[in-house]
Amino acid sequence: MPELPEVELVACSLDKLISRRKIIAGELLRSRLAPDTEPSTFAHQLNNAVINYVTRRGKHILFDLGNGRTLITHLRMSGRFMLLPTHTENPKFTHAIFYLNDDTRLVFQDQRHFGLMKIVETQNLFDSKELKKLAPEPLSEEFSLTYFRNILKSSKRPIKEFLIDQTKVCGLGNIYAAEALFLAKINPEQVANRITSRKSARLYEAIREVLVKAIILGRKMEIDSTNISGSIYGLGSETGWRVYGRENLPCPNCSAPIARLKQAGRSTYFCPKCQRSRTTC
Repeated sequence: MPELPEVELVACSLDKLISRRKIIAGELLRSRLAPDTEPSTFAHQLNNAVINYVTRRGKHILFDLGNGRTLITHLRMSGRFMLLPTHTENPKFTHAIFYLNDDTRLVFQDQRHFGLMKIVETQNLFDSKELKKLAPEPLSEEFSLTYFRNILKSSKRPIKEFLIDQTKVCGLGNIYAAEALFLAKINPEQVANRITSRKSARLYEAIREVLVKAIILGRKMEIDSTNISGSIYGLGSETGWRVYGRENLPCPNCSAPIARLKQAGRSTYFCPKCQRSRTTC
């Protein structure tokens, strides 16, 4: 599932490609993509709406519209946008189409059928259930070291599970949580409220470091308007990820084989030597 840097890449790409364009007509082809809205209502609320800009909150893409509404989109596992010219056929698994005033159309494709869309009144945007409980953005002033330490103290969950809880740390998922824990030299099974002040500061900086590096790399990538996928692109180094997806491969720090364990039904990758202790805080 795309995480904060990938969603940032998609939102920025869309903003560059379609901001200030008008949606002549919207079409919902899979009703469960927008379960709170009838297809006819979905189309009516989008018709002739100018796209002011596209931004992001957490893992949600936000289309700010000139008619006082905002379209919230979550890509989930396989959702992607494609800006297509008139002569190009819609791809398989097209679930929504936005016909624009320059004879192009923005298509939402989702092979796994997990994507989500919702149209809300812009004035009530941050009261919507999708956004209301999200933690502060991890690169914002609100996500301070004091905030981070306080929420760590409130939880007895394993730190990896804690980090991917969007109400605690917004935007992190399996990949960046594993990478941040490796940089901070913290075992993913360490209980959150047992992490010391020194290690919490190290983890706080590691979270911001992995996100910033990935976002900077994303901004250097060329936009493919026909495949605005936000696919995982690693951290830009020759070796890619440090631990994620590297089970049994050597740790970049100590050469010990990277291990994998299951946490809350998901794979967690870590170095058992650099991140050795489950109990030491």
